[in-house]
Amino acid sequence: MPFLAVACTQEPPIASTPAEPAALAFEEKVINVPGFADFLTVDGNTVWTTNDGRVEQWSTTKKLASVAVPRPCGTMTLDFGSLWVANCQGGEVYRIDPETSAVLAKIPAGMGPSGELNIVATAGAIWAPDQTAGAISRIDPRTNSVVATIKVSPATSYLAAGFGALWAVSGKAGTLQRIDPATNTVTHTIKLGEMPGFLAAGEGAVWVQEQKDGTLARIDPKTVEVITRIKVGESLKWGDIDTGGGKVWLRTTDDQTFVVIDASTNAILAREGKPEGSGALRYTPEGIWTSAHDVHTLTWWAAEKD
Repeated sequence: MPFLAVACTQEPPIASTPAEPAALAFEEKVINVPGFADFLTVDGNTVWTTNDGRVEQWSTTKKLASVAVPRPCGTMTLDFGSLWVANCQGGEVYRIDPETSAVLAKIPAGMGPSGELNIVATAGAIWAPDQTAGAISRIDPRTNSVVATIKVSPATSYLAAGFGALWAVSGKAGTLQRIDPATNTVTHTIKLGEMPGFLAAGEGAVWVQEQKDGTLARIDPKTVEVITRIKVGESLKWGDIDTGGGKVWLRTTDDQTFVVIDASTNAILAREGKPEGSGALRYTPEGIWTSAHDVHTLTWWAAEKD
């Protein structure tokens, strides 16, 4: 398997940001959710969340569905007419019909043990990290079976898809790897800052939380180089990230609920909400979903119209 190391000749600059960003216009609606609502996946005008021993579908007013999963963990994906959920207790990927809530398949894929992970869909496949093996499983949704295994950095668990590639981060190894889904091979490996975590591919770049450094690394998807770093706070541990609408949306645990970053200028545009501990975030054009499992809530942040 080819590993092409890419290194910058000098340290990328830290982007300058406004000291007091103005608040954006959101209407906040808090929804009480018993248990441990955590990772989120948008389904139309509703959202699926992992919870204790189940995944649930919620609207802004009520719970719509619940499906038993022994230990749902990490960010789910919705594609090929199904919801794909990691089960960290048995190591399987659960395939669920979002219309009927029926479990269609349980696919052994070595999920876990840490719940900090992503399942993603791209190139006609579902991709699931096997942290223990240091590998990523490629699942064919036509057969519900693993059809390829890609060796990656030890303990790789964070995935994103975009720009014709699969992107994989290992917090333990401190690496970002680019994987070509046409060949199932790693094409680039670069080092990141301290304790890299969740990432997103969109709005012109690959964005990775450097959790211990409190920075957001911006990677050029063509050169696979870090081109800048945005200082967000003292820490970005246990948060989440998404892109959309020309912006990067960053769930945080310190100082606020989430941060909004302009993807064209790298400027912090807003810091929204009060600190709510660990949780997830997902963007939609109509607004933002966030979770806060320590206070047992989901929040819908409706974007106010001009």
